[in-house]
Amino acid sequence: MNIETIHGLEEFDIDRRIIRWIMKRAGNPRISIRLWNGDHFWVTEERPVACMEFRSRRALLDVVLSPSVGFGECYSNELIEIHGDFLAFVNEITAAATRKVNGQYYGPKVGSMLCAMLGTSLARSWQNVHHHYDLGNEFYKLWLDERMVYTCAYFDPPSASLAEAQLAKLDHVCRKLSLRPGQKVIEAGCGWGALAMHMAEHYGVEVIAYNNSDEQVNFAKETAAVRKLDGRVTFIKDDYRNINERCDAFVSVGMLEHVGLADFKTMGAVIKRNLKPDGIGLIHSIGRSHPKKADPWIRKHIFPGGHMPSLSEMMSVFEPHRFSIIDIENLRPHYAQTCEMWLKNFETVADEVSNLYGEDFVRMWRLYLAGSAAGFRSGTLQLYQVLFTQHGNNKAPWTRKYQYLSEPRIH
Repeated sequence: MNIETIHGLEEFDIDRRIIRWIMKRAGNPRISIRLWNGDHFWVTEERPVACMEFRSRRALLDVVLSPSVGFGECYSNELIEIHGDFLAFVNEITAAATRKVNGQYYGPKVGSMLCAMLGTSLARSWQNVHHHYDLGNEFYKLWLDERMVYTCAYFDPPSASLAEAQLAKLDHVCRKLSLRPGQKVIEAGCGWGALAMHMAEHYGVEVIAYNNSDEQVNFAKETAAVRKLDGRVTFIKDDYRNINERCDAFVSVGMLEHVGLADFKTMGAVIKRNLKPDGIGLIHSIGRSHPKKADPWIRKHIFPGGHMPSLSEMMSVFEPHRFSIIDIENLRPHYAQTCEMWLKNFETVADEVSNLYGEDFVRMWRLYLAGSAAGFRSGTLQLYQVLFTQHGNNKAPWTRKYQYLSEPRIH
């Protein structure tokens, strides 16, 4: 054996040591590793669910320097490849990492508190929304349901299709709000308008919906006009902080994650000044079981400024303004199934997406959707629906029965 061969073996022994150190920090997931020279080994003695291939030493260094951003960017740029079932791989990585950090509380909480010091200006809020939601309506039409609902579905029964589950979610929200004909509803962050139009059409309420996204508001206005609902639903392109309409119900589905922890109290103040004394509100948000700042790769590439709050952090919306919490429901398994269905739909149109945005974009979104599904499956992420009312409102429902009864719609 010559000197060059010995030197090469030493290099790859170092590479293996580095990878084993990384994998130990990640909870020793049941995967195998393949290096750029063809060297292949298992992380644990258990049968791997998939193989992660480092195609260059640069990818290894990037992951060492920043595990989340490094892995995400290297996968998107094809410096890392996954062989086998991609969702199974991400589920395994996420579950292992979750087990590894189980019991850690104060460190992640401090990190989350530091994020709370960074408020979001109106201009920055618009930029954050534009980054994710103004990619083009045609893109989202490719893999969402026909109503363009981009939030957690409600699978009742669990075998429901995505479209059926999204419709069930719309009704579930409406029943919780005890909507009655003639009421005025404010919606903050309305997406493509599915909930606003559903409330107006099937529950006979007037809806004023706010959103910062050009693409979404334009789509919602056009759809409402086609469905002849534009007289009952008003879509306004503006920030939630500028809402100034007295209402019987206030609802926000999938927006609190974008508000930023520093502005939760501001969100509460907006609701306080608009919700009538006997009104009811609902906030539906991705969350966590404990405080932790958002994943660095997600904040950089998917949701700039995003924060998934714990329940204690969500209380910053309610407690300073003395709101009464009526009900809290966690739909975590429902969101796992929703994301898995989105991922399946996305994979069927991956070639079309690649033609529009490039292969690196496809790989980035594949990782985002799979990672989201895995986050909910593992319990890293939660999905909270918090129902509340003004302090001292004695007209609030006494039981939860009304939330699950199959009530007739207006039409």
